[in-house]
Amino acid sequence: MNIREIKELLGLMEEHDLTEVEIEKDGTKIKLRKGSGGKMVAEQMAGSQPVVIPMSASYEMASKAVGPAAENPADGGTKVRSPMVGTFYTTPAPDQPPYVTVGQSIKVGDVLCIIEAMKLMNEIKSESNGTIVEVLVNNGQPVEFDQPLFKIK
Repeated sequence: MNIREIKELLGLMEEHDLTEVEIEKDGTKIKLRKGSGGKMVAEQMAGSQPVVIPMSASYEMASKAVGPAAENPADGGTKVRSPMVGTFYTTPAPDQPPYVTVGQSIKVGDVLCIIEAMKLMNEIKSESNGTIVEVLVNNGQPVEFDQPLFKIK
C-alpha cells in the first residue's frame, strides 16, 4: 500500500464521516482511526512487514503542492525538501553505507535517503544532477513536511 492509497483512504474516511477503517492488501494490514480531537492515527497490524515504496507518485504530488526546490541565490545551491513527515535515514540498513555523502556527484533518479512514515520506507530520489554540498539532517532524526534535507550544487 503506497502513500497515495493511504491518502485516498483518509479522504474517504473524512467524506463518509468514518472514525475507523481496517484494510489488508498484499499481506500488509493497516488500521486507520480518528483519535481524540479528530487526529488520524495509523497502526501497523501484527505480522505485517515494513515495505519500501519508491517515491515517484507521492513525491511528485508533494512537490507540486510545495513547488520546485528552493533556490539559494547566495551560493547557487538547491535544497532537497522532505515530501512528508517521518524519520530520515541515510542508509538502507544500519550495517550499510549511506546512499550519498558530501562531495558525491549525483544524477536524476539517484536515491538520496529513506523517510519512514507509518512503517513504510519511502525512497527519496534526486530530481536534479549535481554534487551533494551538505546533508542537513542527522540519521534517525524526525523530519517535517517541506523540511530541507540536502543541499545540492
